Amino acid sequence: MSAQPDHTPAAPYAPAPGAPAELLAQLRADRRAERWVPAFEREWSAALEESRRTFSLTTLYEVVHAWQARLASAPAVDAFVASGHDETGFVDMAELRGRRRR
Repeated sequence: MSAQPDHTPAAPYAPAPGAPAELLAQLRADRRAERWVPAFEREWSAALEESRRTFSLTTLYEVVHAWQARLASAPAVDAFVASGHDETGFVDMAELRGRRRR
């Protein structure tokens, strides 16, 4: 009998080898570069350390996918903010989390 599981979780699709560099170039060209580039670099560094420790690329893939999604959704977020919709009725999740801790 083998100690190996009979199934393994599906890893997210592998981005192209140059995807992280292309992504970083896109982030640097974005108007949010001052905030986004350091955040991406922190997450990428942490994912590299995790990858070295676990011999898995999954965390690196997840970072690339998350940042690709942020870049892809940025125009929609910008359009929503520019539309002037009133957000006062929305729940402040940070405030909600603070209330639960008390």
